[in-house]
Amino acid sequence: MSGPLDGIKVVEMGVWVAGPSCGAILADWGAEVVKIEPPEGDPCRGLFAMLGRTQNPVFEQDNRGKRSVVLDLEKEAAREIAGKLVGAADVFLTNMRPRALEKFGMDWQTLCGQNERLVYCQVGGYGPDSEDANRASYDVGAFWSRAGVGKSLVLEGNPPPQQRGGMGDHMTGANAAGTIAAALYHRERTGKGQRVSVSLVRVGAYMMSWDLNTHLRTGDPIVPYDRMHAVNPIIDCYQDSEGQWFWLLMLQGDRHWPDFLRAIEAPELGEDPRFANLMTRAMNAEALVTEIDRILGTKTLAEWGPIFDRENVWWAKVNSIEEVANDPVVREAGAFVQLESPEGPVTQVAGPGEFYGTPARPQAWVPELGQHTEEVLLELGMDWDEIIALKEAGGIL
Repeated sequence: MSGPLDGIKVVEMGVWVAGPSCGAILADWGAEVVKIEPPEGDPCRGLFAMLGRTQNPVFEQDNRGKRSVVLDLEKEAAREIAGKLVGAADVFLTNMRPRALEKFGMDWQTLCGQNERLVYCQVGGYGPDSEDANRASYDVGAFWSRAGVGKSLVLEGNPPPQQRGGMGDHMTGANAAGTIAAALYHRERTGKGQRVSVSLVRVGAYMMSWDLNTHLRTGDPIVPYDRMHAVNPIIDCYQDSEGQWFWLLMLQGDRHWPDFLRAIEAPELGEDPRFANLMTRAMNAEALVTEIDRILGTKTLAEWGPIFDRENVWWAKVNSIEEVANDPVVREAGAFVQLESPEGPVTQVAGPGEFYGTPARPQAWVPELGQHTEEVLLELGMDWDEIIALKEAGGIL
C-alpha cells in the first residue's frame, strides 16, 4: 500500500502540532517525509515526559512514518545540508516563524531559488505576510481565541471554555495537506512549484464562516444562545431518563415536526399555536424545550432510539472520548489504524481521508530523535569521513 503520494519527497521543519500533523498526513498518503530537528529535538517529544510517562501519544500521532534528521542550523555546514535536502525535495513544510526561517536561510526566496519545482508550505498562526507573522500563537491563540471560536460557544459574560489539545492544529494540518496536494497537481501541469500558506486564524475564520459570513453580509451581531433558546428546538440536545445526552437533528423543522410528534406521542404540541411553525417555535423555544425535556426524560435512549428510527426522527448520541474509541460505527468508518511499535501492535487515530484506488496507511512507527541522520546524509552523497567531521563539529547529533 504505497498511497497516492508515493514518490513525493517532503522535508519538514516543524514543531509541536500544526506543521507536523500535516507531515504525518502526507506520510500516511505515501510521501517520504524527512523531519529536520534541532539537537534538543521537537519540544513536543518531551510533552508527556513532564507527566512522568514514557509513552507520548500526542507526538506519536503527528510524527509516525517520518525519518528524523538532527541538524544544528546554528552551524553553517548544517545549513548547507538542509539546503541540499530541500533542493532534492518536492515539498518543504514548516511552521517555524518567518524570522527563524530567514535566519537559517530557509525562507521562500532562498529555497525556491535553488529548486523552482519546490512547493513551499508555511503553516502558522496569523499568516506569513501579516503584521503578526512572527507573533507566538499556538492554536489556542490564533484559532480558538482570535478567530472567535471560543467566544461563540458561551453566553455573554461567561468565560470561554477550555480548548482540547490540537483542535485547531489538526484542522490546519489537514487543510495544509490538501493545499500542498493542489500545488503539486498544478506543478504537474506547469512544471512550476509555488509558495503556499495555511494559517490557524484563517482556518478558524473559515470554520466560523456561517456566523462570520452572516455578519459580513448583514452587519448583524452574532449572539450565542443556550439550549433553552435554540432557534430550532428540534435540532438541540436533550437527556434521557438516565441522564444520557443526545442531539435531535431535525434541521428542516417544519418537514420533521409531524414525524417527531408521532414519535413522542404528543399530538397536543402540534395543536398548540405557539408551536405551529418554525417561526413560532423559535419565538417560544423555552416553553417547547421544557415540554420536550419532560417527555424525553421518561425513557432511556435505548428505548427512544428504535422509536426515532421507525418514525424518521434524526438523532445522535453524545459520546465521550472513551465511547468514541469503542464505537463500532466509528471503527467501521476507518477512524483507527494499527501500527507496529517497539511494544507490539498499537492502535492510533487514522488520517481524515480514505483512498480506495491507492490505499493509504501509516508507513512506520515514530522515529527516535536523529534516528535517520546518517542514513539520509549517505543518500545525499556524503561519505563517512564527511559525516564524522560534521558530527565532531556539532552540526549533527
